[in-house]
Order: sequence, then structure tokens, then C-alpha cells
Amino acid sequence: MAFDADEEILQDFLIEAGEILEKLSEQLVDLEQNPDDSDLLNAIFRGFHTVKGGAGFLQLDALVNCCHSAENVFDILRNHKRRVDSDLMDVVLEALDNVNAMFEQVRNHEEPTPAPDALIAALDAFAEPANHTAVTPPTSDAPADGGDITDDEFEQLLDALQGHDAPQGAAAPAPEAAGAADSSGDEEITDDEFEALLDQLHGKGQFSGAPEAGSEAANGGGADLVDAGSTGGDDLITDDEFEKLLDELHGKGGSPTSAAEAPDTGSRDPAPPPRAETKAATPDATPAAKTAPAKDTPPAGETTVRVDTKRLDDIMNMVGELVLVRNRLDRLGSASEDEQLQKAVSNLDVVTTDLQSAVMQTRMQPIKKVFGRFPRVVRDLARNLNKEVNLVMHGEETDLDKNLVEALSDPLVHLVRNSVDHGIEAPDVRERAGKPPMGTVTLSAEQEGDHILLAIEDDGAGMDPEKLRQKAVEKGVYDQDAADRLTEAECFNLIFSAGFSTKEQISDVSGRGVGMDVVKTKIGQLNGQINVKSELGKGSRITIKVPLTLAIMPTLMIMLGEQSFALPLVNVVEIFHLDLTKTNIVDGRECIVVRDRVFPLFHIKRWLVRNGDGDTTTGTAHVVIVAMGTRQVGFVVDQLVGQEEVVIKPLGRALQGTPGMAGATITGDGRIALIIDVPSLLQHYS
Repeated sequence: MAFDADEEILQDFLIEAGEILEKLSEQLVDLEQNPDDSDLLNAIFRGFHTVKGGAGFLQLDALVNCCHSAENVFDILRNHKRRVDSDLMDVVLEALDNVNAMFEQVRNHEEPTPAPDALIAALDAFAEPANHTAVTPPTSDAPADGGDITDDEFEQLLDALQGHDAPQGAAAPAPEAAGAADSSGDEEITDDEFEALLDQLHGKGQFSGAPEAGSEAANGGGADLVDAGSTGGDDLITDDEFEKLLDELHGKGGSPTSAAEAPDTGSRDPAPPPRAETKAATPDATPAAKTAPAKDTPPAGETTVRVDTKRLDDIMNMVGELVLVRNRLDRLGSASEDEQLQKAVSNLDVVTTDLQSAVMQTRMQPIKKVFGRFPRVVRDLARNLNKEVNLVMHGEETDLDKNLVEALSDPLVHLVRNSVDHGIEAPDVRERAGKPPMGTVTLSAEQEGDHILLAIEDDGAGMDPEKLRQKAVEKGVYDQDAADRLTEAECFNLIFSAGFSTKEQISDVSGRGVGMDVVKTKIGQLNGQINVKSELGKGSRITIKVPLTLAIMPTLMIMLGEQSFALPLVNVVEIFHLDLTKTNIVDGRECIVVRDRVFPLFHIKRWLVRNGDGDTTTGTAHVVIVAMGTRQVGFVVDQLVGQEEVVIKPLGRALQGTPGMAGATITGDGRIALIIDVPSLLQHYS
């Protein structure tokens, strides 16, 4: 492997090939649902072909061989010599897994491990034409493969251009054009060469310039080759126009590969000739006036630049420091009577907010980075469970912080697998219930203010609250009386308890009671909330709400004694004043009743402030209702300061791991405030 090659070239390959491989996973699953989609077949062929070409340049032979065998399969498929079926897709998806594994090895500067010989042999077997014709090529004039020509057809076209197999009655191309083709050293056709070929077919000067007003071409006539593009206004030749050109060369419906039974699978050339859609081979073919030659046009400047993510993180940290200074100046400006100072602070506030937003945008990635893996997950799991499942995705372009994109990956995989395994019923069960045999899992994302709302919904069996109550008693989570008092929402939330599962049999997919508790823990670590709704026989819906970014956090500043604390605003549900003499005791715990709802009440000052146990607050107090995952509780606090954006700073080595503390920040008045980790606080103290 040529790892000693230019590192920039390697990085370019990793970026381009990485994007292609992400798309291939989705495209292959789509193809199984739409086996006759010619555009999809061609796109997949091009994907494997492009990765193979880049790998060949870097001398990654193992990657080249696997991609080449997969490419041959799709060459057979797009030429309608075999039909897509589940067995073929199993082998191709296994090949993609191997390609992805080799790609990761290359990313880590390791020599890629070749794909198993059995896999390459299986691919080569599927690259042979089927014994019977699975698909009848279309009889219309349109090409069967959606407009692309094969490599052999392109070779024939080049031969015709260079005078080897010119159509009968056509003159050889101009010597200078042929010479240019011979000396170029590659197989791309130049504009001048293409013009010479058009002259052979239609006569000298047919496309040399714009037709005069009143001419046949100007009034809608002219050569058939350009009819389709005569009103388009661009200078690219269309697929239909190119196919007509091929008809001129090979006869109507003819093809240089029609007599061949299979492609040459022995070839391992990493960079076959480009196909007809390559823009380098598409000269000005419209009767409009020719534009200036491309060489006279200055090259367009690059619109993107590659930046290391660590540099973005450093910039984000500096913006965070700027936010802290802004908060401090804002507090000083409000206390000052100097009008000019207040104006300057106000301007600084606007600029800092805009800068903060712009830097955050540089860290944003579409959640499609996560969603893109689910079509394959659902396809493989449904096939393993003998179920029929359709995955629908919405809001794939919704952006959120790159760190959150990575952190949400595993929880969402758990939830999607749970919907397919627990939610969607077997086809015969669905039919007996009056449902279509194919179930639907819907995955959606949308931005809601400064948060992202994710939802996983299925039209499966739903959950039975009574069955969940029974399981809770069996597992010892609740006694019978406490279980009977649980609301339906509380019953549904039991699925997030560690070791809790309604599955009767343990399988390699589920049944051990691990997974959903991991989801709840992970979402809590992201300062997010998770909620479950379900209806027996109709399906379930799980919603997740997480902040757009973890770097700068909106908080509610509170005081406990003389110490400042910050509560993440995402956890805060509501605030009210309470008469502490009107609390109740339920199951030995102090509670309050608000609008017929019961909330456990905690005096967190006793946990977090020295000598807080001696607090004997009576009368009215401030109560903040906070949400921890699916639970809501009340915190008694001494004072409410207000909302403030803070930058999370890690605790020092001596304080790291302190229960209930997520970090620290500097407040607008210059004091240090500890940021409360609500789930950790309750888990440790309550």
C-alpha cells in the first residue's frame, strides 16, 4: 500500500470514498425494494467503480479486488442479464461490510485485510448471466439502463472516432483530432474530437454555430440529435441525444456488447474508461451560439476548506470564554448609568451572539449521519426475524452538534431494533389483526427552538400496561399495591428499568433486559429527555429531546445559602412558590400535589451545602419542578437568580467524579457556580 504517498491525496480519497460508502448502504436497501430501478443500479455501479478507482491509485489491491467483483455484479444487473433477489443482496451487502472494514483499516493506516475467497467467488458467480432471462429489456428507443452506455460501447465509440471502425460512408476523422486522441494517453474524448465525429455523421459544419433567424433549425427543425436539447439552453448533450448517436454507429437497438454473454471478470484495471455522462465528453451540442472555450474562463475558486475538528473545538472554547466575558460586562453595564457604556455592551452582546451562532454552525452535521445506517439495520433484522418492515425517515437534514450526532448513534440503534423486534408483529399475526402484513417504523427529526426532537414510531402491537405492572411485581421493582397505583405513562416508563424485559425467550436480538436502560442513561448524560406513548394493538411512539449543542448551555441560576448553582434549563419544567406547611407524606416520602399530580419533594440544600442539614425553612419557598428522563420531581431552593447561558468547564482533579455535579462555570457577577447533573444527583442522594 502506498501510504508513503501524499497524505492529502489519501485524505481526499477517505473523504470521497467515505461519503460514497455511506450512500451505498442506503442505496442497496432501496434497490431490494425497487429491483428494476435503472438509475439506482447505475448509481451503485458508479459507487463501487469510483471507490475501486481511488483504491487502485493508492495500490490498495484487496479493496480493488472486492469492489471490482461487486462492480461486475451490477454491470450484469444493469444490462438486464440477471435479476435482483434476496440471495444476491445478502452477498452484496456482505461485500459492502468487507469494503467498509477495509476502509476503516486504511483510515487507521493499516494494510487492508482481503475479503474471504468464498465471498469473491460468490460475487463472481452472481456476475455471470442467469440461466434464464429475468428481465426483458425495454423495446422502446430509450436505453434499457437509464441512459448510460457500457465501457465496451464507449471503446467502440472511440474506435469510430479514431477511424478503426468508422460507420460505412463516413470519412475518417480529421488528422489533428485523431492525433489528439492518440497522444492524450487516456480514453477521454475532447470537444474537438466529438465535433469531428458529429461532422462524420451529419455533415461538415452542422453544429458549427447558431442558426440564422428563419432557418429550419431556428423554427424547430434541424438534426434529430439536438431536438431534445434545443430549448434547454445548456451546452451539455442529453442521454437521449447520445443514444441516438449510438444508434447511428451500431444500428437501431444495437450495442457492441449485445453478443457478449458476460463482462471480462479477469480485468482488474482500477480505472476503466469514463461513461457517457462524464462531462469531459459532452461538448456544445445545441444549435445555440457557442460559448467561449473553457480554457478562456478563469477556474472557479474553491468554496470549501478542510479544518481539523480539534481546531473547531478550540475556537468553540474561545467563544465560550467570550460569552462569559459578555455576561460579566452585561451585568456591569446594567448596573452603570453611563449610556455610552450600555450601548457598547449592547453591541458586544449582539456581535458575540452572532459569532457564537456562526461557530456553532461550523460544528453542525446533519443527523443523516446517524439515520443513514438504519435502512441496513432494519433490513437485516427483519430478514433474521422473518418479518416485513418498511422504514420511513423524515428530517434527515436536521443539523445538530457533531458530538451529539456521534453520541446518539447507539441509543437510536437500540430503539429502532426494539421497534422491529418487540413492536412489529409477524406478517400472519398482523393479517389476523386486520393489518397489512408489512409493518412500518418511522424515524423522524426536527428542530424545536434550541433543541432537537427525535421520534421512533411503529404501527406494531403496542404495550399492555397490565402486563408491565405484572412484570414489575415479578421483578421486585414494585409491590402489588404500588404497581396498581402506577399510571399508564409510568407503566410504559418501566421498560427503561435495568434488567426489565417483557420478552419470554432470550435471543441474540433481545430479551436480557439490557439496552433500554442504557438508552435512558445515555440520553440523561446528554441533558436530554425521553418519553413513551403506546396504544395496545396500534403501536408505540418514543420521543427524545436533546439540546442542539453541549458546549454552551442555557441554565436557570439558583442560590442555595450563599452558593450559586446552575440547573440545565432543559431539565426545568416549571417554577412556583410553595407553602411548605402543606406538603404530604406518601410512601414515607415528602411530596407536593400540583394540579392533581404528585411530585416527590427534595431539599437539595441539605445535600449540596455544608450545614444545609440544619436548615429549618418554613413558610413559603421556591420550588423548581425538574425532569429526569421520564420522572419529574420538585427541588426546594432559596433564591431564583434568572436564566443565563453558561460554558461548561470540567471540574478540577480533586472534584472530578463528585456526585450530582456536571462541571462548573463563571457567572455574570464573577462568581463560580457548580452545574447540577440532575440524574446523577437524584441517583446518588435520593
